Amino acid sequence: MDLYIVLGLQPTATDTDIKRAYRRLARRFHPDINPGDRTAAARFRQVLDAYETLIDRERRTRYDTGQQPGDASPARSSEFEGFDFSTRGVDYSASFGDLFAEVLLERESRPPQGERGSDRHQEVTLSFKDAFLGAEVALTISRNDVCTPCGGRGVTQATAAACAMCHGSGAVRSVRGHMVFSRTCTACGGTGRQRPRACRACHGTGLMLRTESLVARIPAGVSDGELVRLPDKGDAGVRGGGPGDLYVKVRVESDPVFSRQGNDLHVTVPVAVHEAALGARLELDGLDGPVRVRIPPGTQSGQRFRLRERGAPSTRSGVRGDLIVEARLMLPAVLDERSKELLREFGRLNGGLRSAPRDGGRA
Repeated sequence: MDLYIVLGLQPTATDTDIKRAYRRLARRFHPDINPGDRTAAARFRQVLDAYETLIDRERRTRYDTGQQPGDASPARSSEFEGFDFSTRGVDYSASFGDLFAEVLLERESRPPQGERGSDRHQEVTLSFKDAFLGAEVALTISRNDVCTPCGGRGVTQATAAACAMCHGSGAVRSVRGHMVFSRTCTACGGTGRQRPRACRACHGTGLMLRTESLVARIPAGVSDGELVRLPDKGDAGVRGGGPGDLYVKVRVESDPVFSRQGNDLHVTVPVAVHEAALGARLELDGLDGPVRVRIPPGTQSGQRFRLRERGAPSTRSGVRGDLIVEARLMLPAVLDERSKELLREFGRLNGGLRSAPRDGGRA
């Protein structure tokens, strides 16, 4: 059995390579991980035997030169009398704990990954006209920002004092029977120095709640319920992660004159009888300036006219919708006899008295 093949190594492997291979295979075949699995237990014994042989320089030299255990001099071999290097009596539970303690230490030693900050949400209310034209809105927001005292690290400046547990060596040794084991110090993470303390200002989070004022630019044409994104105005990231965003939800008030469907605007205009009959040109007060509408002769009440690209602009493309003008026929108040007589005459000339207005039931 080739001990190097057992550990998956080349004969030129260093002590570090041997230790790393042993840890990897021991975590895989350890009896505590594979209870009742005889194959795994046998494989673990092979791994342990290979590790104990190759990690010891003298035993590795004898193995590399092809010497058998009996080839050693009697005086040298007598030093190992009474010692059992087989797997019998091995404290598997202790080995299992050491292995996974090393796994946790390796994870702790890795640089933490940065986390993006959370998004924040705010709501504003705009008039119909401001939403159509666009506006700048002053906001006051509260968000988690980088802690000033610790610069977002969450800890105070590290001290140069030696670790009290390992006395600055970065490793702690333990003896079990005749074996001496060394593992990374859990108190300092192998650095040999005292670990920094959590920042008192932010309690180790690296963030502090701040209130600030800013101006949000609301684009023209925003609709009710639409979200406007302000990048990097959310919570600050953790451990160097990027900041979140601020989302402003816009509420748009209704307008007494105009209504909106998609990007089209709708408006109803009163039209007098003579304007509907003879035609007219009307001028409306639009949201972005005067709007001229041509009413053709013979216009009926409820008839609609479309004015291209006079509606609301799209917040994505900037293309404007249309303005839909609906004519509403308005009858005048007839108060004098002269007006009544003219209407009767109009009725006789255009279809009979049934279409003329009535006055107290008289024709």
